[in-house]
Amino acid sequence: MPRPARPPLVGRTRIVGVLGGIASGKSAVARRLAGPEGVVLDADREARAVLESDAVKEELVRAFGPAVLRPDGAPDRDALAARVFASPADRARLEALTHPRIRDRIRRALDDALARGVPRVVLDVPLLVENEAQHGLLSRCHELWFVDASQETRDARARTLRGWKAGEVERRERAQVPLSEKRVLADVVISNEGTLAELESAVERALAERASRGKPGASP
Repeated sequence: MPRPARPPLVGRTRIVGVLGGIASGKSAVARRLAGPEGVVLDADREARAVLESDAVKEELVRAFGPAVLRPDGAPDRDALAARVFASPADRARLEALTHPRIRDRIRRALDDALARGVPRVVLDVPLLVENEAQHGLLSRCHELWFVDASQETRDARARTLRGWKAGEVERRERAQVPLSEKRVLADVVISNEGTLAELESAVERALAERASRGKPGASP
């Protein structure tokens, strides 16, 4: 896809989008870019809030049956994921149920941050590229950062931190825009093959380099 034009900065709020694969470290980079004065809009957090609402839980049961709820009545995210990633029809049904609500929450949070003059809003939205036609967030970004990590590294992290089976990262990413296409959209590429401390140092170096070249940055 063509690289989107960067919009002019209006007011003091800079909007930064973070791209990368599953378990690449996007959330850690997003938190550092936002800094203490900024805001991270986390689509996964908003998705959890949507799934846990009473109205959506009722619709989930109607669409997929009671097996998608845990004994305590909360949505079973693992059971849902196993079902929808195995069935394009079920995935489309779940997305139709949840995505409009998630997008609405993110838009309202972004509008609130703009109204308050928050200096930095960082979008940690896994489908920032894929669903641009629906949410229009990619075209609002003043910068895009890509967090680069090999499939082997990301798969190992997902198995260790999320309890996923080997190969699950690759299976889920088949339904997304290839990472190579996302990478070329970015203004900054950060490698994350090591520790969290190494990742944070890489972000600091990238911010300092951009500042030295007079490039816009998200540094606090």
